[in-house]
Amino acid sequence: MIHRNAPLTPTGRLRLARCVVDDGWPLRRAAERFQVSHTTAARWVGRYRSHGHAGMNDRSSRPHHQPRRTSPALEEHVVRMRREHRIGPLRLAARAGVAASTAHRILQRHDLPALAACDRATGEPVRRYERARPGELVHIDVKKLGRIPDGGGHKVHGRAASSPHKDRRGGVGYAYLHTALDDHSRLAYTEDLPNETAPTCAAFLTRATAWFAAQGVTVERVLTDNAWAYTKNTWRQTCHDLGIQPRWTRPWRPQTNGKVERFHRTLLDEWAYHQPYTSDTERQEAFPHWLDWYNYHRPHTGISGHTPASRVTNLSGQHT
Repeated sequence: MIHRNAPLTPTGRLRLARCVVDDGWPLRRAAERFQVSHTTAARWVGRYRSHGHAGMNDRSSRPHHQPRRTSPALEEHVVRMRREHRIGPLRLAARAGVAASTAHRILQRHDLPALAACDRATGEPVRRYERARPGELVHIDVKKLGRIPDGGGHKVHGRAASSPHKDRRGGVGYAYLHTALDDHSRLAYTEDLPNETAPTCAAFLTRATAWFAAQGVTVERVLTDNAWAYTKNTWRQTCHDLGIQPRWTRPWRPQTNGKVERFHRTLLDEWAYHQPYTSDTERQEAFPHWLDWYNYHRPHTGISGHTPASRVTNLSGQHT
C-alpha cells in the first residue's frame, strides 16, 4: 500500500530509474526532475538494476532478524491454551506471562479469529451464509415477552415495588411474539399472539406467507427450531398446503436460526425495553411504528448498511 504522502508511485519510480539507466541521465538531474532526494533516486535506480521492473514495488518493513520475538514453544503454548480454554488475549497473557498485545499478535499469526466470531460450543469460526434471493429461506421463531401491568412495571416503579411472579399470577401473563424473517433481505413480519401451540403457529405461517406475497416475495422454505409446535403434523400439513418446504435446525444449535434470534434481540433493545411503558397497550401501540422503521428506514449492519426493503424489488413504501 502506497503511503498517501509518497512522491513516487511504482510507475513513477520506474520512469525515474529508466531515465538514469536506459537514457543516461545524471542521477541528480533525475532526482530534481522527479522532485525527490538524491538518496531516494539512487535507491530506486539500484533496485531497477538489480531486480528490474519487479524491484519498483514496496517491500515489507519487517526486519530480517528478530532476536526478541516470542519463542516457538511459548507461541505453541498460547495457541494450545486458546483452543482448549477458548479465552481471549488478556486471560492468555496472564496465564502465559506475556503482554496482552503479544498474545494478540500470536493469535493473529496463527490465523485464530476473535472469540466473538467463533461458535461457543465448538470454538470453530462461525460460517455465515446468506440466501441469494428474497423468499428462498424464511426464518421463524417465537420470543416470549412478559406483559406490562396497567400503571407500569418495574421499569417505572422499580423492582422493589413490583413482583414479577405476583404480576403473572394476577393474569398479566406473557406475549408470544411470532416472527418470520427473510434470510436475504432481513424483511420481518411479527405478530403478538396468545400462545405458541401448533394451530397458532400454523395460522401465523399462513398470514406471514400472505404478507410476504403482498410484498412481492414468494416463500419457498421456512426454517424453525425443533419446538413441539413445529414438529407436529399441523405444521407439516400447512407447509404442504402453502407449497413451502419445512426445514429444522440441528438440536441444541440455535445459531442456525441466528438471524431471527438477532432480530428479536434488536426488537427488545430498540422497542420493548427502549423506554418505560405504563401499560402493555402503550407498548403494543408503539410496535407497528418501530417495525416500519426497521423494514423501511433503519440501516442494517448485516447487509452493509442497507435497509431490508431496499433488497426487495419494487417493494411499496421503500422510498417513503
